[in-house]
Amino acid sequence: MQDHETGELLLEKRFSIEGGDFIHAGGVSSAIKKILKDIGIRSEIIRRASIASYEAEMNVVAYAKKGEVTFRVTHQYLQLLFKDEGQGIEDIELAMQEGYSTATEAIREMGFGAGMGLPNIKKNVDGLKIESEVGVGTRVEMIINT
Repeated sequence: MQDHETGELLLEKRFSIEGGDFIHAGGVSSAIKKILKDIGIRSEIIRRASIASYEAEMNVVAYAKKGEVTFRVTHQYLQLLFKDEGQGIEDIELAMQEGYSTATEAIREMGFGAGMGLPNIKKNVDGLKIESEVGVGTRVEMIINT
């Protein structure tokens, strides 16, 4: 998202996510939420960032071997960049449709995989770019204007 790269960087953090680790799932999005509260970001922005980061984090846990999150804050926007090594998304347009899911039965039994992850991300961000290669992984870049 080239047009957002001019903002002065106030904060940058990196996090790792382990695929299949449902016990610690949500930890990264909780850490991001705490950071945003600590630096005084408005509650509406925190809510949107929390939802978007949680959905992206759960996708990494459910569908990838591992992932990395880069979280950046400027005066103008928040950037959440999720990169994973995993199965990738075969049809991004289809995956963006509410209710579409490739979740296994085991993932559904845990209460995940309803097909709302990417649609919920899209609803809560101002900019979204998804790139994916089947069998390699996925890159999801989100921008939330502050």
